[in-house]
Amino acid sequence: MPAISTLTASRQFPDVYRIPTPRLSVVVPCFNEEESLPELFKRLAAACRGSVRDSFEIVLIDDGSTDETWRGICTLSAASPNVVGVKLSRNHGHQLALSAGLSMSRGALILIIDADLQDPPELLPQMIELVEQGADVVYGQRTARLGESAVKRGTAAIFYRLLDQLTDVKIPVDTGDFRLMTRRALDVLQSMPEQHRFIRGMVSWIGFLQVAVRYERQERFAGETKYPFSKMLRLAIDAVTSFSTRPLRLASFFGFGFGILGMVGLAYTLGSWLRGIAVPGWTSITSIFLLMGSAQMFVLGIIGEYLGRLYMEAKGRPLFIIESLVCSEGTGCIDAVAPPTHASA
Repeated sequence: MPAISTLTASRQFPDVYRIPTPRLSVVVPCFNEEESLPELFKRLAAACRGSVRDSFEIVLIDDGSTDETWRGICTLSAASPNVVGVKLSRNHGHQLALSAGLSMSRGALILIIDADLQDPPELLPQMIELVEQGADVVYGQRTARLGESAVKRGTAAIFYRLLDQLTDVKIPVDTGDFRLMTRRALDVLQSMPEQHRFIRGMVSWIGFLQVAVRYERQERFAGETKYPFSKMLRLAIDAVTSFSTRPLRLASFFGFGFGILGMVGLAYTLGSWLRGIAVPGWTSITSIFLLMGSAQMFVLGIIGEYLGRLYMEAKGRPLFIIESLVCSEGTGCIDAVAPPTHASA
């Protein structure tokens, strides 16, 4: 069995891999996916070998898992020279874990896929064929979402269509991060340093030729979803605020509209006072104050979201911290040292 190199973050990050450069890199963020790892590797390796023979690497990123995910990744790396394991110092979240994996990938083509096997690796040959025909990005577009509740399907449908109306960049509906990219598309993506990341939107912003592969999304192979409603809501807010200033315009319209209503109310009040007519009582006045107060809080909340993002970007903190790296001896990473930080995707 090949030796395993476990590399702890310390010095400046040199080129981790020297020989050989694979044609395909598969990047897989993992959070508490120990049950899925064996089947994931089996299906991914089969799809890769059927498309590019042995010229591939599978980069598995442990995003601060609390189960035996990291041990499983180390086991797979020991058994196969095609597996590279990356352990982050804590749970950074799906989008930053994915960014860490993309920064480690070396292939001319890069496939992004989740560890839950809801997106089929068997679509890889079709996606590579479309790239060979000239596409820079081939993204999976869901025609159905099996095994998901009506509430989740409904909220997802609303989210994608609302996002399409709000954003200034055309982001395909019913798509996740499952996609195949060329190296030149990834190089542009890696030049974007923002902290609050919505990668499928960032890839859409790049441009180039992007085409869809339609498929039915399957049920999770094992475990529970890692995207409950709270995380979906956070992702939705990141998506809208990262690619649109329309909420700020909405805040302006709210302020302008309620300003006019306030002037009308003031005119009515002064007119009533001049004519000696008593203003109707407490209920109407209280209702007006509550209505305008709520509108002000709503507007301040929108502005606060954008100010918060400016504050986080101004700090210039690294996107993620890599704690350890594992790979089989002979891949070229045995003498390398993993980076303590990486400032961009």
